[in-house]
Amino acid sequence: MKTFTSDLSGKEFPVSEKISGKSLRHSIISLIQKDNPQFTIDSFISIEELDDYRERYVSDYLKTQIDEMSDTEKIVIDSITNKTSLINKLEDDDDVQALNLGQKLADKVATFGGSWIFIISFGVFILLWITVNVYWFLNKGFDPYPFILLNLILSCLAAFQAPIIMMSQNRQESKDRERAKKDYMVNLKSELEIRGLNDKIDHLILHQQQELLEIQKVQVEMMSDILKELEGKKNNK
Repeated sequence: MKTFTSDLSGKEFPVSEKISGKSLRHSIISLIQKDNPQFTIDSFISIEELDDYRERYVSDYLKTQIDEMSDTEKIVIDSITNKTSLINKLEDDDDVQALNLGQKLADKVATFGGSWIFIISFGVFILLWITVNVYWFLNKGFDPYPFILLNLILSCLAAFQAPIIMMSQNRQESKDRERAKKDYMVNLKSELEIRGLNDKIDHLILHQQQELLEIQKVQVEMMSDILKELEGKKNNK
């Protein structure tokens, strides 16, 4: 297998990973030259070394945009650097976050209070209460018309149910914010990965073009040799 020596580290790499400094972005070259002043556009670097500097460039870019990277950007950069799946990490974080007793109770109350089962059952309860007091006790029972005790029960139920439902809604808003943050992280990583893929494709195309140019040069040299041979034969005749 043919290899080449990197001008950056002095290590040998396969020729297929050979990248010319001419094909690099000016920003990447500037970053490389900070650590290696001797590196020029005529030097060569491997894809592995180039990926490291790309990740450093992205990290430095984010730092300049927000002074310090937030925890969100750090997670994305770590995922790209370690070549791990970001979605699996986010799912693991969801599994770790356990609900306490109050949150579970608030969710169950909000779920039941906003269902047809609650509406129908409570409607039946009110209907039975009115029927028993009006027709069974002839409106002389424990809660005659205008049903003051029933109104008190309804008021107390609304007073307790409203804040519990609000607690559940606040937690749902928190979950929505977390979901939006995770979507941002996934989109950010996708954008950075796509940029990296575009650069790699550009390098592959440039590498193929260089190979085609070399092939054309060889063909031209072969044609020149053939023409010289033909002219030599004509002169001999």
